[in-house]
Parts: sequence; C-alpha cells; structure tokens
Amino acid sequence: MVEPIPRVLSIQSSVVHGYVGNKACMFPLQLLGFDVSPINTVQLSNHTGYKSWTGHQFPGAHLEQLIKGLKDNNVLTFDYILTGYIGTVGFIESLSSLLPELKSNNSVQYICDPVMGDGGKLYVPSEFVGIYRDKILPFADIVLPNQTEAELLTGLSIKCSADASRACRILHEIGPKIVIITSLHFPSNENIIEIFASSKTDGQHRFWVDLIPGYYVGTGDLIAALLLAWIHVHPVMQAIPLALSTLRQILRRTQASGNMELCLIQSKADIMNPHDLESVNVEAYSEAK
Repeated sequence: MVEPIPRVLSIQSSVVHGYVGNKACMFPLQLLGFDVSPINTVQLSNHTGYKSWTGHQFPGAHLEQLIKGLKDNNVLTFDYILTGYIGTVGFIESLSSLLPELKSNNSVQYICDPVMGDGGKLYVPSEFVGIYRDKILPFADIVLPNQTEAELLTGLSIKCSADASRACRILHEIGPKIVIITSLHFPSNENIIEIFASSKTDGQHRFWVDLIPGYYVGTGDLIAALLLAWIHVHPVMQAIPLALSTLRQILRRTQASGNMELCLIQSKADIMNPHDLESVNVEAYSEAK
C-alpha cells in the first residue's frame, strides 16, 4: 500500500525574488516528502531587506475566497496548517474566523509562527498582539514565537532561561501543547543563540548553538518548515536538533556566498540529511537550575 503524502496548507508571505515566507518553506518541505499548498498573505517583488520593494498585501476576502474554493471542490483536506507573516488586520481577522472550520478535523495539526516583530520592535499593526493571543493561539497545537513575540504575547521581559520557562507556561495556558521560542539572545552570552522548547507532555529543554554572524532574512520561516517536517516523524525534542543542524549549514553556506538570500537550493543535501548534530547543545530544564 502506498504511504499517503502528508499535506500542508501554508499561509504566509511570498516574494518573486528570494527565499522568505512560502518561498522559504515550500522547497524544504517538498524535499522531505510533503505536499504543500501555499496561500500568500502578501506578494512582494523581494524581501524588505533590500533598498526598495513593490507588491501588495492581500485583504481578508482573499483568504476567504480561496478557502471557499477548496471547500467547494472537496479538497480542503490537510494534515497540517502552517501560518507565518500576515500583512493586514483584515487578513488575520479572517484567519481567526476560519480556524474553527479549518481545525474541525481533530487530526489537523496547526503550527503558528506569530510573526509580529524582532529585536524588540513591532512591525505589524498593534492589534495583532491581542488577535494572536485571544483568537489564534487557542487553536494552535504548536506556537513558534521569537524572543520579541514571546514577550509581546505574555507581557514578560525575557532576560534568561527562567523567564523563557515562565513565558512558555503562560502560552501553554492559552492553548498550544508545544511552545518553541526559536531565538533567544541574552547579554550574559552574546556568542550563542538559545532555543527554548516546552511540551505539556515532555517537559522543557533548552538548546543552544554558536552564533553565525551575519544578516539573514527568512530564517524564522525556514526553521518553522523544518520543525514541521521533523516533528512529523520524531518527538519534538529530537526534531529540534535536526532542524537546527540544517539551518546552521544553510547559514554557513549563505555567509560564505555573501548573498542576500538564503542558499536553499545549494543546501538540498543538508535539508534531506542533517549531519551537524554535534553543534547543537541540549539540556533538560527545570526551575531548580
């Protein structure tokens, strides 16, 4: 019997040139055996790290029309929903109104990357914080905030692993069974990046890797896709080192190239076969530490 291919509905940004949003997630997911159906929340010429860009942010009606078309043709059947960057309040409100239907099949896993800001700065409308917290996260199985986003969603200032642990517990209370704060940078050690993971069933673990200097766009979108892929076949605490290993190899290749875009295509082998696991440090976390 042929094994069914897992299907992912990916709702996030897209660019013509480069690799962010859906352009960053589709290639690795397809390589790892997933059928990816993209819905673009915005369509830009290139990512906003360039001196200029053009394009459009889509309204909520865009999402509603596409979901209706899938439903009318009986193809609104997915194993995973992945959401990332959303550009307008109308779009995120439409998403929140559709989630009860999208999640009506209890086997569907919803992975939410609540893209709102970074480096302590908010780059979406302020209404997003409350909408994510009150209307989106209650439906999420897994949430993947960065440090800034975790602070916005919980109201905590995260300065150490103990703060990250408390933030994860607050987010668990909202709904998600798994919380992964995907990038923590503490003044106490500026040469490492920490990833803090919390599972309602498997406890809390902290992972850390050496910082790879440089300016990289799309890493959050990429790590979300890699985590989805490896969580499909491994427990979450085993999946995280695999995703981080691939991300580090891609960043090293991108750094060496001097390119403004992630070297995704050149990293096919690293995506399919992570092999830098020794660079990922991990320890179980408890408040007693």
